[in-house]
Amino acid sequence: MPEYLAPGVYVEETSFRAKSIEGVGTSTTAFAGPTRKGPVSGGERAPETPELLTSFGDFERIYGGLADLDFDGTPTPNYLAHAVLAYFNEGGSRLYVSRVVVASAAADDGGATVATAALTAADADEADAVAFRARFAGAAGNGSITLLETVAPASKATMDAAPPGTWLRTGDDDAVADHVKVGDAWYAADALDGDPEDTATLYAAGPRIVSLSVTARDGDGLELSWAGLGYDRQHPRWVGHVLAATPSRRADHLQNAFAIEIGADVDAPALRTALFGEAEADGLEQVSRSVVLQGGSDGTAPQSTDYRNALDEIAALEDVSIVAAPGAVAYGDGDNATSVLQDLIAHASRPRAYRIAVLDTPQGLVNSEVRELRGQIDSKYAALYYPWVVVPNPNARPGRDDIPRELPLPPSGYVCGIYARNDVERGVHKAPANEVVRSALRFEINVNQGQQEVLNPIGVNCLRLLQGRGYRVWGARLVSSDPEWKYVSDRRYFNYLEASIDRGTQWAVFEPNGERLWANVRQTISDFLYNEWRNGALLGSTQEEAYFVRCDRSTMTQNDLDNGRLICLIGVAIVKPAEFVIFRIGQKTADQRA
Repeated sequence: MPEYLAPGVYVEETSFRAKSIEGVGTSTTAFAGPTRKGPVSGGERAPETPELLTSFGDFERIYGGLADLDFDGTPTPNYLAHAVLAYFNEGGSRLYVSRVVVASAAADDGGATVATAALTAADADEADAVAFRARFAGAAGNGSITLLETVAPASKATMDAAPPGTWLRTGDDDAVADHVKVGDAWYAADALDGDPEDTATLYAAGPRIVSLSVTARDGDGLELSWAGLGYDRQHPRWVGHVLAATPSRRADHLQNAFAIEIGADVDAPALRTALFGEAEADGLEQVSRSVVLQGGSDGTAPQSTDYRNALDEIAALEDVSIVAAPGAVAYGDGDNATSVLQDLIAHASRPRAYRIAVLDTPQGLVNSEVRELRGQIDSKYAALYYPWVVVPNPNARPGRDDIPRELPLPPSGYVCGIYARNDVERGVHKAPANEVVRSALRFEINVNQGQQEVLNPIGVNCLRLLQGRGYRVWGARLVSSDPEWKYVSDRRYFNYLEASIDRGTQWAVFEPNGERLWANVRQTISDFLYNEWRNGALLGSTQEEAYFVRCDRSTMTQNDLDNGRLICLIGVAIVKPAEFVIFRIGQKTADQRA
């Protein structure tokens, strides 16, 4: 309480209303899987936070495109990249990606390796070495770097305004001299510890500013260029800073495919010699050189252990509500597929995670195999979808008969996008089923009514072609044996309620645990649930039928109070999906009344 020690008028602010609860987002998704490039989550390398993407263009810049992965020399569809494209095409808007590679960074252990190109002799000391290196492991690092040295006439004003580290060339094609600016004075490049040169004399010799341009092209054909770079460490755009292995800006670290490594003893002349090698010219013409990076590989196909590292990184992201590992069931044998599904379930089942796992069946299973797989998993935090979705292969090219025209893809990427679309258009309380799969060319297996009558009761959600209604998600069940938790909408809506109440009532912690606090908590939660009821998410014609909130002496004992526990009991009547719509029709006579 404030102190009133002197006479006067005191005006204070107070609140006469209960705190409000804001509903949390329900459509933010996280994918785990291998990509062409990008930061690696977990493993022996330094873990990095997965990036939030809002478009497929973001994914291409950071994680590469749709080109196939190369596991042990075998081209493999880039399932995660295709799933990201499907997610945004189906209506998703916020996606985290956690890249997965084999934990070991050694090629002989199956790990993904980094592409490099040495510009100095192999036996050079580390302090004298210069090399280009791909920033991330993967075959996409096997690109090229084009170096271009340009010379441009310099005026007296340009020479005076040039920053320290600027390279200046004077003379003609037969006899040139190079100079470097140190502070405000110019020095001969080969005698930086000598006397400064006279600016007027240099200007009279026809000075030209020398600059370096670098164009990097990765294995997927994505290009980035940098101009106006300098050779000297004093230069504000020294190539060693702009293409640093650990740049100060996160955006540079993610989007610049390559870095340059320059030894501590490499000065400006030695750097220029290393960069251009035999292409170095003594005249005033432009000099160019192309450097090819080699040795990058995607390693072997990741296994369940590698996925655990990536899922651990996703665990720290509080706004994620949907998690999937598109294509993970395609790597390894059946045991590895089951293990990955169990890992996803364990991830979503963590306390206060408020997530649902979207699971794929392996490609090409028949009904009996799907039933066998379903029998190995059970969770009220996961949903299983079958079969795979067939789409036109974006990598197909005319005249390339070795590239298939169609590509089967795991359904999780499409389903996650449909979850997000459903949340925006209808709300999280509506079951994400009877929704069109917009991107589908067809489904790998045409599930009929009889087959679904076998799969639906055990919690396998089928994707079906319904004549006249297109390709649709035709199931909304959890892989749960608990009859109280049957539908996807039940799980996701409870996740939404629990996360919203959790994050919206943190103000109550350490407040005096008495009647006033209990009343505030009851009012806060009741106001939130009232809005949910008005929006059609709760069943009942009155508030009393839709929900109740109790927080008083009937929910807490003295022992609870003595141990600092406030217990609030909340009951909600959630709306269940109309999975079976039944019309009963019978004959009647003309004079029969209802």
